Amino acid sequence: MFITEIYLLVLLVFMIIAAIIAVEIKSLISSVISLGAVGVGMSISFLFLAAPDLAIVQIAVEVLLLIFLIRATLGREIVSEKGAVTIPLRLLSIFIVLVILGFGIIAFRNLPEFGKPVFSLVPEAPSNSYIQHGLKETGSANIITAVILDYRGYDTLGEATVLFTSLLGALVILRAKTKKNGTKVINHKETKARGGE
Repeated sequence: MFITEIYLLVLLVFMIIAAIIAVEIKSLISSVISLGAVGVGMSISFLFLAAPDLAIVQIAVEVLLLIFLIRATLGREIVSEKGAVTIPLRLLSIFIVLVILGFGIIAFRNLPEFGKPVFSLVPEAPSNSYIQHGLKETGSANIITAVILDYRGYDTLGEATVLFTSLLGALVILRAKTKKNGTKVINHKETKARGGE
């Protein structure tokens, strides 16, 4: 319990540092990689919070997002604005980070004891009904399938739609530059038929 909170706090600090690096660094590709580190930290946090379904969705979306962002940033130059960041602005940034860190610590402290789910504290929670009546009402072989495909079918459909749309968007972005440059894939059979041009 206490060890899990320590791991989550370390992950929170890691994510905040990676987010600051992503915002402050000059190189766009390094910024994208730092943003990816934030997503991986979030996915690991979901695993510690016993939410593997969220962790899987997070890592899948993160991989697709990284492909999209890396492709979008390759070959682009960042134009830096002249002028130094003032000390009050830096102090304000540090203060905001500390406030967010404080809220994160408070949020982790108020989580229920590890291994004791929230729905057990709320008798009228829908999860209790799912567990008690799920197999009878759905005829499913196990409760997880009953929840994912019956009680939360629209939610599952929405998640699948988001993943599919992300994949299509990444494919469109990755193919756009090839068509723009006029690159053509040559069929070797056609080349031989034309006499090896």
